[in-house]
Amino acid sequence: MGCTIYKYFLEVKIVKEGIHPNFVKTTITCHCGNVIETMSTKENIKVEICSKCHPFYTGKQKLVDTGGRVDRFKRRFNMDK
Repeated sequence: MGCTIYKYFLEVKIVKEGIHPNFVKTTITCHCGNVIETMSTKENIKVEICSKCHPFYTGKQKLVDTGGRVDRFKRRFNMDK
């Protein structure tokens, strides 16, 4: 039984022609100037933000308490200290 499974994994599957998009080398260019080379179905992709300039990945992200939500939560459940 082991040989049968092994032979199955070595079998080459042929996909239908004409229904799959072309997979080509492409470059992703960020607004900050970072260039990433990868494979995609599209060529020359331009993005506004990448991992080099995104605040979450660069450590510049700041948590903002909009509208005092934390204070309202503490007042509601009497958690003032």
